[in-house]
Amino acid sequence: MDLITQGLLGAAVAQSGSKQAETKIATLIGFLAGMLADADVLIYSAQDSLLSIEYHRHFSHALLFIPVGALIAAVLLWPFMKKRLVFSRLYYYCFLGYLLSGTLDAFTSYGTYLYWPFSNERVAWHLISIIDPIFSGILILSIVVGFKLKAVKVARVGLLLCVSYLTISAWQLDRAETFVRQLATQRGHHIERLVVKPSLGNIILWRSTYVSNDTIYIDAVRVGWSKIKHYAGSHIARLHQDEIKKTFKDGSVLVKDIQRFNYFSDNYLAWHPTKNNVIGDMRYSLLPDSVEPLWGIEFDKQQGQEHVRFVTFRTNKKAERDRFFSMLKGVDVTPLLLK
Repeated sequence: MDLITQGLLGAAVAQSGSKQAETKIATLIGFLAGMLADADVLIYSAQDSLLSIEYHRHFSHALLFIPVGALIAAVLLWPFMKKRLVFSRLYYYCFLGYLLSGTLDAFTSYGTYLYWPFSNERVAWHLISIIDPIFSGILILSIVVGFKLKAVKVARVGLLLCVSYLTISAWQLDRAETFVRQLATQRGHHIERLVVKPSLGNIILWRSTYVSNDTIYIDAVRVGWSKIKHYAGSHIARLHQDEIKKTFKDGSVLVKDIQRFNYFSDNYLAWHPTKNNVIGDMRYSLLPDSVEPLWGIEFDKQQGQEHVRFVTFRTNKKAERDRFFSMLKGVDVTPLLLK
């Protein structure tokens, strides 16, 4: 999730486990500790831009790291809190604040090393967008009310409502996946791999990306409360590992970087449809029915010993915003027909 929501969840958990007299200080500590896991964004290399995406949501988000992360937070906050709390109490609230940081990120689609060091799986449950105003709003409301009333029960109710929201999202995801599998069957496709994820800020409009016969198919699916509406996208050839080895010198820095990006992208790579020196992660796009990736790697094909550059393609065009909100509302749009 976004950094603020991470802090809000930490604040709610710490507040829910606090004494009535310590509600305010627990809320503040939980908020700060909840954001600490995302300090991994500071891991950066000017020469190797893939390093930052490899270590984002890495060890600092692992379940096993929770006690360590809480200790780091407590040590950092101790100079400011030692007149208010004993260290053991400070650590307790830091632990509560840090507790669900990694788990919350696993509910999104980016991928989180939740079980590190025992597993390098990037856990992604695809239940919620990285930014979700309803989820964040529930946390804000419960924290503010609980803060003012010094009532820990309010935070607990807020956390229960968040769990309920995620449960509804799981139901929505299941409906979207079922629809896409039926759609693929109608097309005569055998789904080899499938990922369905919510579009930005909601659990109504979903992006479907599936692989069939080394081709990646993109569709948008609006899962309303009573009916499902399909927005046809397009398809693009998947970049296969054999093609990488044939196109580039095996063992070169370039090939190794492409393989690193392929692992990050869960093997959903394709050449950018309009940029011949960019390989994109096809799971993400600004529009849920678009075949143009949100990010990718850019490189010079003739410079095999140079690192690739991680690039994003964020725009703020009115036409894109209008198309997104039209689909979100269930309004017909000009389809991006399959070629």
